[in-house]
Amino acid sequence: MIKIDSCSREQTEKTGYNLGACLPYGRVVALFGDLGAGKTAFTSGFVKGMGIGAFVSSPTFALVNDYSEGDKKVYHFDMYRISGWDDLYSTGYFDYLDEGATLIIEWSENIESVLPEDCVRVYINKTGDENCRIIEISGCDDIEITCG
Repeated sequence: MIKIDSCSREQTEKTGYNLGACLPYGRVVALFGDLGAGKTAFTSGFVKGMGIGAFVSSPTFALVNDYSEGDKKVYHFDMYRISGWDDLYSTGYFDYLDEGATLIIEWSENIESVLPEDCVRVYINKTGDENCRIIEISGCDDIEITCG
């Protein structure tokens, strides 16, 4: 497990960028964290690290946002309101999984039982300092993530 201290939105984005830059295409990234923890900031950096120059926004109302450039696609899910199989199927989650693109999923705790076993798990936890977070990344021990 990789553990990173972040005390700004920029550091959280940089951590996401570093993961996106070195994670092989087609993986699933499951994000865990409370409201306001920095999941969308992490995703913004992640998408840029994958080489996609899109503006990233929370998919709270759309449920899924699509970011692409060239032959790369990232599907950004928000599973906050998912409370059952019907809700999950309505997002198209399983179809996107079959496509082989990269998926990054906010509120993964709501669909934990259907996450791929080999997904990368990112836990973003608030600390006592309003601006600081502890980011723990597991499931990608085979790659080097640097923070700089």
